[in-house]
Formats: sequence, C-alpha cells, structure tokens
Amino acid sequence: MSLTNATPEAAAKEAKNASFALASLPASARNAALEAIHAALSSAKDDILAANARDLELAKKAAADGSLSEALVSRLDLGKKGKWEDMLKGILDVRDLEDPVGKIQLRTKLDDDFILERVSCPIGVILIIFEARPEVIANIASLAVKSGNAAILKGGKESTESFVAISKVISSALEKTEVPNGAIQLVTTRDAIAQLLAQDRYIDLVIPRGSNELVRYIKESTKIPVLGHADGLCSIYLTAKADPEKAITAIVDAKTSYPAGCNSLETLLVQDTALNSSFPGVAAALTAKGVSLRCDPASKAALASLTDANIQDATEADFNTEFLTLTLAVKTVSNVDQAIEHINTHGSHHTDSILTSDAAEAEKFMNQIDSAGVYWNASTRVADGMRYGFGTEVGISTNKIHARGPVGLEGLTIYKYKIRGDYQATATYGDGEGKRPWKHEKLSIE
Repeated sequence: MSLTNATPEAAAKEAKNASFALASLPASARNAALEAIHAALSSAKDDILAANARDLELAKKAAADGSLSEALVSRLDLGKKGKWEDMLKGILDVRDLEDPVGKIQLRTKLDDDFILERVSCPIGVILIIFEARPEVIANIASLAVKSGNAAILKGGKESTESFVAISKVISSALEKTEVPNGAIQLVTTRDAIAQLLAQDRYIDLVIPRGSNELVRYIKESTKIPVLGHADGLCSIYLTAKADPEKAITAIVDAKTSYPAGCNSLETLLVQDTALNSSFPGVAAALTAKGVSLRCDPASKAALASLTDANIQDATEADFNTEFLTLTLAVKTVSNVDQAIEHINTHGSHHTDSILTSDAAEAEKFMNQIDSAGVYWNASTRVADGMRYGFGTEVGISTNKIHARGPVGLEGLTIYKYKIRGDYQATATYGDGEGKRPWKHEKLSIE
C-alpha cells in the first residue's frame, strides 16, 4: 500500500499496471501478504487507536455543533467494543477462504483438440470511496489482495489520522511481500474524487461506502460501473402467527444492536390481528431500550397503555426515511400482500424480514420481495459478509447485475473465456457439405 500524492490519473495508471502483476501471483503469495498485514496491525494497535481517538474527538465536536451526524461518529469509532478484534479477525478469515481466482466454472469440448473454459479472474482496479469507518482500509486491502485486484482508496476528512496510521502500517507490511506497492493505494490528495471518477480508462469498478448523499453523487458522476446502495431502509413484517417472545428478540436486535448500520430496522409493519397480541410486548421492549416509535393511528391506539413510552404520530415521510438512530416507523397492514406492496414501494431493496410460523406465507414474502436479502424469522442485522461466511465485505449491493447482497471475494471476481485449440478456423464449421459440426460436449470441471 502506498500513501500517494500523485495525480488521480497517475495513481489509477499505476494501480492498473500493478493489477496485472497481482492477478498472476499464486494464492500462497497473496495469503502470505494477508498474514503480514495482520501481524503488522496487531503490533501497531496502540498507535492506530490513538490516531483514531484524535479523529473521534474532532468528530464529536463537529457533531455537537451539527456539522456531522451522530451516525457517522458511531461508524468512526474503532475503539468500540469488538470492532478492532473483528477487523483483525476479518483479515485471517479472508486468508482462510478458498482462492476465488482461476476457478473453472464450465468446460466445453467444441471439437477434438478444441476446448473452451470459463475461468474466474479479478475485476482489475477497484476504487473505494468511503466516509468514516477506518476499518474499511484493512477490509478492502485484504479482499483486494486475496481476489487479485488492485484498489485505490479515498477516505473522508473526518477520519484522516486513522486512515494514515493504518495505511502506513499496511504499506510497511506489504513491502516485505510479493504484492506490488502500487496495488493498494490511499489517495491523500484533497478534492480528488471528481478526478478519480473520470478515470474510466484505468478503473473498472467504484464501490462507495458512506452516506446516501455520497452514493448518489458517485452514481451520478461517473461512467465507471458503481456497486453499492444509497439507502438501507430495512423492514420487518410482524404477523399474528409469529412467536411473541422470539419476535421481541429479533426485532429488538434489528433495531438496537447497531442503529447506525445499513442493515438496521427502520420500519416495522404490524399485521392488524397482531396489534393487541404480540405487538404491545414488542413495543414495550423497544421503548425500554430507548427507541422512539413513529406510529400510524391503529398501532398508536394499540399502545395506549404505554404511557411513559416515546410514541409519536407517524408522517408519510417516516416510511421513506433511513433514520440510523433509535427511531422506528410503525405501520399497520392487513396481510402479507399489503406488506409486500409497502416494502417494494418504500424500501431500498436491501434486507427485509417476515416473522411468522406460516411457511407458505413466508415463502410468498421471500419470493415477492424485491430485495438483496429476504429473511424468514431472522433479524435484518444478519445481512453481513462475515455472518454469511463470506469473510469481511466491501459493502452490500442492491444492484441486480454481477453481485448482490454482501459483497466479498466472489463479488470481486468476474470471469474470462479461455480456448485451447489446434489452429482451428471458423470457416471449417457449419451445416453444409464438407463442414464439421460443433460437438459442444459438456466436460467435467473437476
């Protein structure tokens, strides 16, 4: 990794050249680089957390005067319980995953001595633009190295000291490995985003990690394909057939375990026949955790006995809002069809869940909800690369091409077609007299 002050074009060109060398390294060399990164970060923990504490102090001051959101401050804190450990564990988890490069996906015999293969390969150069989240550098560096991709990272100013501290450690570690120095770069040039987004000659994919405004700006400002999501407006549909006690556990986790996460619960849909059964217990558990409920008239009436709870009237805008705080919109629906219609209309196609004991109802919900993740009796917070067993992730995609949901190693590879022949010419093949037919025999990929 290099901390570069080069122009965006020069950085992109260097990354492109480095990507060819990185893509040809054996898995053993790429895994050795990950071990070196892990060891170096482990040794530098105190220095990195000290740098992060300085960023966090400034960010809290900015949040106090309203110039920075509390959600962003929460994402910035690398000293939060378990966050440092998860970052380091993610590196080794990626190391231990199967090599995604060079996997044969199909093999076809076109003719004698004429074999077609489809083989996985790196995408090339990936540009990651992110706000806060200093652990992103370690996550992305690990995934990029393992998948054979070069990566250019551009972080937000609110966590500059954290980024620089982590980058210096990773850079020093990679100098002792076979990974080219230009394969992982942290761009430090100010106001470089617009110029980086213009480098479609060298950069193959952009992955934004940050606010809705950032993601929308990037999608509107580049010709390079963008993988990501603008909103994480996730919903849970609480039916009358849900287990009341288990529903409380799942919903409270989805809303309160990490409210600033893109997979946290933002809208609770309640079946009308559950308003006087399981819903009051769910609401009481949520408000006890400090959650503010924005309720439609029917759900608010069902909570008349919760006199000390923070319950307000919902507006239409609440059902289109990613709060990223301890605020939850609540809406009453009559059946699964209304729940599906609401989520497909107001949701962000990220992650949505149904709580029910009715298997047919659950399958209908999962089949008809147009989201990257659809769950039956599970918290939306399960939407995560490590929880899926993909290792650490570069982000969650709501796209419908190439990769969807948590994007780990597989999402950072594409494929190419390889043919091994014996100087065959296409004019030899066809249906007419003297022509050879294509054999198109499917061969084992083992």
